[in-house]
Amino acid sequence: MRNKPDPSAAIEAAYESYADAIFRHCYFRIFDRERGRELMQETFLRTWGYLSNGGTIDNMRAFLYRVANNLIIDDVRKKKELSLDALNEQGFDPPGDDESSVVQRLKDQQILQILKKLPAESRELIIMRHIDGLKPQDISDLLGLAPNTVSVRIHRAMKDLKAILKPQSQ
Repeated sequence: MRNKPDPSAAIEAAYESYADAIFRHCYFRIFDRERGRELMQETFLRTWGYLSNGGTIDNMRAFLYRVANNLIIDDVRKKKELSLDALNEQGFDPPGDDESSVVQRLKDQQILQILKKLPAESRELIIMRHIDGLKPQDISDLLGLAPNTVSVRIHRAMKDLKAILKPQSQ
C-alpha cells in the first residue's frame, strides 16, 4: 500500500508559487479586488478538496488556472445587476479611495480599454501570457491546443496589439 501524498503540502507549495498570479488572473477578468481575492482563495480550496479526495494533478499551474476560469465563468453567470439605489437602501456605502488606489484603477481601466479593442481570443491570450505570466506550454494545457498553435496565436495577437498602440500620426 502506497502512502498518499499530503494535499496540504502540495497546496501550500502551490499557494506560495501561484497565489499572486491567480489573483491577477481573476482581477483582470472581473476588475474587483475583493472578489478577485475571494475567487483566488476558492480556487485553492477547491484544488485542496480535489487532492483530498484522491485526485492527482500533473500540471498544478494549469489546473489552478482552469479552476479559476471556471469560478470566474460561474461568478459572471450568477452576477445580477443591482441598482445603486437598491444597494444604498440595503445600507451599502462605498469606501473612500486613497490616491494610489485611484491611480491604479485608472491604469487598469486604460489597459482594459486597449485590450477591449482586440478580439476576445487575442485578448485572453495576451492576458494569460503577459499579465498572468503563463508559458505557451501552460496555455496549451489550459486551452487544449498544441503549444505551437498557442505561440503563433500569441504572436498574431501581439502584432494586432502593436497596431492598436501605434501612433496614428505617421
